[in-house]
Amino acid sequence: MELRICHLYPDLLNLYGDRGNLITLRQRCQWRGIDCTITPVSLGDSFAASDYDLVFMGGGQDYEQNLLYEDLIEQKGDAIRAAVEDGLVFLCICGGYQLMGRYYEEQDGHRIDGLGAIDVRTIGRPDRLIGNTIHEAAWLSGQGRDPVLVGFENHSGRTYLGSGVRPLATVRKGGGNNGDDKTEGAIYKNVYCTYSHGSFLPKNPAMADHLIETALKRRYPECKELSPLDDQLAENARKYLINCNC
Repeated sequence: MELRICHLYPDLLNLYGDRGNLITLRQRCQWRGIDCTITPVSLGDSFAASDYDLVFMGGGQDYEQNLLYEDLIEQKGDAIRAAVEDGLVFLCICGGYQLMGRYYEEQDGHRIDGLGAIDVRTIGRPDRLIGNTIHEAAWLSGQGRDPVLVGFENHSGRTYLGSGVRPLATVRKGGGNNGDDKTEGAIYKNVYCTYSHGSFLPKNPAMADHLIETALKRRYPECKELSPLDDQLAENARKYLINCNC
């Protein structure tokens, strides 16, 4: 059994240790005896959805996002949109989250089209939402997994969810999508988006396992639930972040 991961634009999108999400996915697979292959796909590279079980796109500053914009929208856009509708698993962080949406509206009102792979829109604001975050993903409880998600956010965009898109979680601490409606991130089909950096998955092993299991079961229908791991060290770190006033 093998988990095949596509890392979109690893040389351009890697804010606040976002690459650590891939390290976590690979390590949690290896601990279970599951092979894991990570393939970098950047400017000028082709994207064939059938080659992968999971696609990761991290966050980046405006400069980096502008560099990849044409390649993402014009060259890879059709394939990514089709892959989303086909149920391929995606994890998109911050800038990657925004790029998956319909548009980003700058502070002067100018709109930059996104991929339109999911129905979300983002409006730029002069003030930023910055700090450690605590969110609750009730749907993880339904799987017998810990629903509390911790992370770190730093974004000026305010994102609003459209038709058919549900929030990844509700906000207990932090700004979340927009600082107003208590939503954080987005889920559409098997696309999971969040504003959480820091990295997201090392702090949230239950979320990492959900992504691994979802991706594997899509390719291997006979795949059973993942075997449990000893996550005591991760849980100690989570408890500190949840209980501290930092």
